[in-house]
Amino acid sequence: MDEQKNKQRHVLIIEDDLELAELVAQELRFGGFKTHIAQSGREAAKLLKEQTIALVLLDLMLPGEDGLEICKQIRRGEHSPAIIMVTARGELVDKVTGLELGADDYVVKPFEARELLARCKAVMRRQGGGRATTHTAEEQPVTEPVRYGFLGWSLDIKARQLYSPEGVMISLPNSDFHVLAALVESPGKVLSRALLLERAFSRSMSYEDRAVDVCISRLRQHLEKDRSKPELIRTVRNEGYVLYVDPAHITVQ
Repeated sequence: MDEQKNKQRHVLIIEDDLELAELVAQELRFGGFKTHIAQSGREAAKLLKEQTIALVLLDLMLPGEDGLEICKQIRRGEHSPAIIMVTARGELVDKVTGLELGADDYVVKPFEARELLARCKAVMRRQGGGRATTHTAEEQPVTEPVRYGFLGWSLDIKARQLYSPEGVMISLPNSDFHVLAALVESPGKVLSRALLLERAFSRSMSYEDRAVDVCISRLRQHLEKDRSKPELIRTVRNEGYVLYVDPAHITVQ
C-alpha cells in the first residue's frame, strides 16, 4: 500500500533552468513528493519510461523544443500522468492552448512555492479518485457510484473513462472528467463556472479564467453531433452549463 502511494507521488519537472528546477524540487520534496528533473523532452521521455510518474510540471519555454508539443506527446501515452503547465507568458492564449492540449492546470512565473505546492496537491487529489467516504464502526460504508449511463454514453468513475454508445473508449483529462462527472451527477441543473472550476481545478475563479470553457469544448467534441449547436451540454448565459438530460434517464451502477 505504501509503495503504491509513493509511486503516485512521483513528480517530473521538465525545466531547462537547472537552478530553478532544483529549487522547485526542494519545495516539492518538503511537501512529501518524490521528484525527478529533465532539462529536455528527450530526457523527459526517458524518465517517463523508467519511472511511474503521476504528475509532470512542464515549462513551455524550452530551448529548441516546444513545451506544447511535449504535452501532446505525453498525452498520447496509454497511461499519461497529470500535467501542470509552467510558463512565463501570461497571455490568455497560452493558457487556453495548454488546456486544450490536455494540461490539467497551469501556473505563471513568477509563482510562490506555496501556490505551486497547493496546485500540485490539488491535481494529485483529483487524479487519485473520488471523494472519500467516512463511516463509524456501526455504520456500513456508503457505496460510491461506479458507472453513470446517459443516452447510450457511459462514464466509468473508477477508470475515468468515457464510453460512446458504440462502446468506443475515450480517455479524458482529469479536469474534463471532473467537469463531466459534476454535470452527470446533477442532470437538468445549471452548474456555475465557479462551481465547475472548483470541482475540476480546486481553485477560485478569476475574471478571465476560461479553463472550464475549454473543458466543455473538449467534452462537446466527444458528446455532441454538432458542437456548434450543442444539445447535450448546453450553455445558460451568465449562469453556467447544464447537462440537458432527464434525471430519470440517468442510470447508476
